[in-house]
Amino acid sequence: MTYPTPGFWRRAICLIYELLLLLAVLFIASFLFHFIFRDTQAVYFRPLFQFYLLAVMGYYFTWFWTHGGQTLAMQTWKMRVVTMDGKSLNKKQAITRFLLAVMGVFLFGIGIIWALFDRDHQYLHDRIAGTRIIKLKY
Repeated sequence: MTYPTPGFWRRAICLIYELLLLLAVLFIASFLFHFIFRDTQAVYFRPLFQFYLLAVMGYYFTWFWTHGGQTLAMQTWKMRVVTMDGKSLNKKQAITRFLLAVMGVFLFGIGIIWALFDRDHQYLHDRIAGTRIIKLKY
């Protein structure tokens, strides 16, 4: 069974919704971090805090992608991330996709903008990681 690729704007709106959900997750994670490490003036604090938030985001995405292929936002917008042959992602593929997505976003969003010019309208991190986003038909 083949599934179509969701349109760019559908994925863009899903990204905005994902951002809102992720902000809530990071808010709770930040609260816990600051509760445990009270000395926010320490030299090690900022890089440790940034790495912690990156790890929380990574865990959030990789867990959802390896357990059903959908984050909460993707469930709402009826999308799923799968391998190029339509199978579920394993942990290595999910981590690779996450790290590539982070790099693509930090490089002026080129990983997202790539979808406008890609022949299959896939993000750059999907193209490199061997994954794709599909639109579900239910």
